[in-house]
Amino acid sequence: MADKWLISIVGPTGIGKTSLAIKLAQHFETEIISADSRQFFKEMAIGTAVPSREELETIKHHFIQNISIFDEYSVGDFERDAIALLHELFKKSNIVIMVGGSGLYIDAITKGLDKFPEVDPNIRVQLNKLLKDQGISVLQEKLSVLDPTYFNKVDTENPHRLIRALEICMGTGKPFSSFLHQNKVVRDFKTISIGIDAERHIIYDRINQRVDLMVEAGLVDEVRSLEPQKALNALQTVGYRELFKYFEGDWTLDFAISEIKKNTRRFAKRQLTWFKKNEQTIWVDYLEDIDSIVDKIKQKFKI
Repeated sequence: MADKWLISIVGPTGIGKTSLAIKLAQHFETEIISADSRQFFKEMAIGTAVPSREELETIKHHFIQNISIFDEYSVGDFERDAIALLHELFKKSNIVIMVGGSGLYIDAITKGLDKFPEVDPNIRVQLNKLLKDQGISVLQEKLSVLDPTYFNKVDTENPHRLIRALEICMGTGKPFSSFLHQNKVVRDFKTISIGIDAERHIIYDRINQRVDLMVEAGLVDEVRSLEPQKALNALQTVGYRELFKYFEGDWTLDFAISEIKKNTRRFAKRQLTWFKKNEQTIWVDYLEDIDSIVDKIKQKFKI
């Protein structure tokens, strides 16, 4: 039986992952799984930079705008659904492409999720109330005390991640980080990780330009339409939080846009930190041509 290969395209936001994924999918005559958790939601298109209609028609994509912001959908749900889909896709092709900037979701597929003990569900209720009443800073401070190790590497602007870590800390009396990387999962496919990189100023320039294009494409109207649902976890993300501040009268539009750019740049920095931890990743320049990248893959992995 031929080896099955998952080619995972990673890198900071705005670097060109979708374009490379499509070119690789065309070359290997296969399909694409998205591991970008922001792009799962039907109601969020512009602010999450979902692939264009033309791109989606070029190659079949999975997990793009497949659920609603009102749906409960965890990284565990994604792991279950994506692994099941991979089993089907590998019946048609020995190679499947995965692309996305959500490191936790990528690791869920390639490495499997860490296992955590059951805790009192009322703890999550209490933490959600704390978030609503006092804001995210209270959660950040609490986690920095209970688990400074995890606090220093988690996206501290993501309330869902903070609450998940805190409920384990509070429910077990042990740091969330103590449960990480305890269980090794063996997949029935092999993973090739391709990382796209560029000099920092180029990444930041591309991010700034992308935000400007989003605004031109109607980002403000998209976020305005979602303002009644702004408390939902799905909307606690860069590009949406900042514009909610504008609608509330706290910020000017220009300042909100500048904050989107700043917070997206910070997000890109965290992405690179996460992805650089994988020493097996083959890093390529954002301008490298597809033939060169395919040659590197074939020479290294004999596929």
